Amino acid sequence: MLKGKKMAVIGGGKMGEVFTSGIISGELLSPESITVSDIVRERLDYLEEKYRVGVTTDNKAAIRGVDVIILSVKPQNMAEVLEGVSGIIDETKLVISIAAGITIGFIEGYFNKGVRVIRVMPNAPALVGEGAAALAGGESATEDDLILARHIFDAVGITVIVNEDLMDAVTGLSGSGPAYGFVIIEALSDAGVNMGLSRDIALKLSAQTLLGAAKLYLEGDKHPAELKDMVASPGGTTIAGLQAIEEGGLRATLIAAVEAATFRSTELGKT
Repeated sequence: MLKGKKMAVIGGGKMGEVFTSGIISGELLSPESITVSDIVRERLDYLEEKYRVGVTTDNKAAIRGVDVIILSVKPQNMAEVLEGVSGIIDETKLVISIAAGITIGFIEGYFNKGVRVIRVMPNAPALVGEGAAALAGGESATEDDLILARHIFDAVGITVIVNEDLMDAVTGLSGSGPAYGFVIIEALSDAGVNMGLSRDIALKLSAQTLLGAAKLYLEGDKHPAELKDMVASPGGTTIAGLQAIEEGGLRATLIAAVEAATFRSTELGKT
């Protein structure tokens, strides 16, 4: 999908590095086909030394001659970045934004009609190659553009395609979701310590248990309810624990958390 293409990553922060690293390690592009732009010279020196990519502090220089542009800048800086490069981006380039809350319409407003834009909501586990990203295409984005974008983000996890009006829900679920997972890991660890386990052992068991449960679902063909029933034997320990979970309202709390985060994402998008 990316053979023979060149890419610019605007913003060399953590997420910009994650996708640069994933693209190179997945052999989607060679380092010499990637240019990273950032305002912090020390950051660029680090990226150049570690990944052997091209680097520059000039966004326009990074974009000239490339086919794909990943906008990995903070939402509050997006307008300034777009204003600075709008004159050299045309319909020959695919623009991919990972800036939270920045709509496709906002980005398209800085370009001439026909520029292809894709909005992506990634999440923090992309840092370890286990991300979950949702993609939405703009008015001019083609099916091939979406396939190419999926190819990029699959290098650091899994991808799904949604309508843009569902991006706030994605933010509430997978964008904020890692934090919910960390709370559950911590709570399970506390429970293990309460039952006599050391903190180190309890944390490792808790994290690996959630990771294993997720893999059983993702790599199999059974619904989570089926997998739960496989573990819960009649009159056993698991069903006793599940009863306590239901009495404590864990399901309702997680549903409420996703709703609250979704509504907050919608509010922030209006500011």
